[in-house]
Amino acid sequence: MKQKLTFISILLVILLAACAPAQTAATTLPVIATTTTPIASSSTVQQVEYSPVVSVDSALLATVQSDFEQIYKNVNPSVVNIQVTENTGYGSSSGEGSGFVWDTQGHIVTNNHVVENASAITVTFADGATLDAKLVGADPESDLAVIQVDASAAELRPVTLADSQAAQVGDLVIAIGNPYGLSGTMTQGIISALSRSLTVDQSNAYTTGSYTIPDIIQTDAAINPGNSGGVLVDVQGQVVGVTAAIQSTSGSNSGIGFVIPSHIVEQVVPTLITDGSYAHPRLGISGATLTPSLAQQAGLSEDLVGILVVTVTPNSPADKAGLVATTQQYTRSGQMTVSGGDVITAIDGQAVKTFDELTSYLFNSTQVGQTVQLTILRNGVEKTVQITLEATSN
Repeated sequence: MKQKLTFISILLVILLAACAPAQTAATTLPVIATTTTPIASSSTVQQVEYSPVVSVDSALLATVQSDFEQIYKNVNPSVVNIQVTENTGYGSSSGEGSGFVWDTQGHIVTNNHVVENASAITVTFADGATLDAKLVGADPESDLAVIQVDASAAELRPVTLADSQAAQVGDLVIAIGNPYGLSGTMTQGIISALSRSLTVDQSNAYTTGSYTIPDIIQTDAAINPGNSGGVLVDVQGQVVGVTAAIQSTSGSNSGIGFVIPSHIVEQVVPTLITDGSYAHPRLGISGATLTPSLAQQAGLSEDLVGILVVTVTPNSPADKAGLVATTQQYTRSGQMTVSGGDVITAIDGQAVKTFDELTSYLFNSTQVGQTVQLTILRNGVEKTVQITLEATSN
């Protein structure tokens, strides 16, 4: 689910250059005479000069094309179409998404939001084979789920994972999935940004939320409804991440797609297979990255960086440690203002400037039962707080 422009334009330039004849002399545009508006005798037709066409190595272009074709041939058999039926109480509704083969035991990975609340799940493979599937495990907080089909090992083509933590902005990537039910669709683009966050649940205008997936990859490869649960692969055909969401005002591709990185997939999926769920370590807060305007509203220095504690969940680790949330009020015009509240500036001695950095640290560097040290600013005074992390309850 729920531009490529740079690369496509490069390809178009290459293709046009490869197909056009080389020109060294100026080229004259054709002139179409008109009988209603005579051209003055003193007018002359100006010649338009074109820049020389750049020579392109057609063999190199053919190699690039061949590589793309081979990636598709290698990866597409691992990508499946997922159809779900949900009983609503007023009848049934249907939906669809994508997934990919995880292992030879029939496990298939997809997004949690694709199969959540499904009463029936059907999987269609690239060769047209259709099998019923059952839910094995789900993790709403990482938006990942595992389903399973009864198929022989010979029928299954597991993917190979790439190291998403080695990915760089500008890397070429390819998305394969089933947008709008169009199975086996491949698009390409680049990694546009790294270390984004994807909010699964948001409670108010300032809150980043407790269901926040860290280390999200942003891509301009076209992703549309139905791509959810599909793969984003690198030029080696290895999975960099799971296509999950887009940012769009129309509901379709706008060149901003979000991908759950493979290092999160690699950590969560095995536990979903063995335990059915995944326990995330939690502080029990929602927070907002300080901006100059937010800092000013909260009565803080505008150049202060850190995370403002917006809410503290009752009886959570943060609540037990005494963290203080900001006070939220609404003006008569309906605008929300904030005042007071702790500001988190570091965790375990490592500075954190954004809520994204905090959630990334919690996922990658901590576990349930671990005690962490938060450095906070309260009423202008810096202090440290020890907090023992507890498991989230999905």
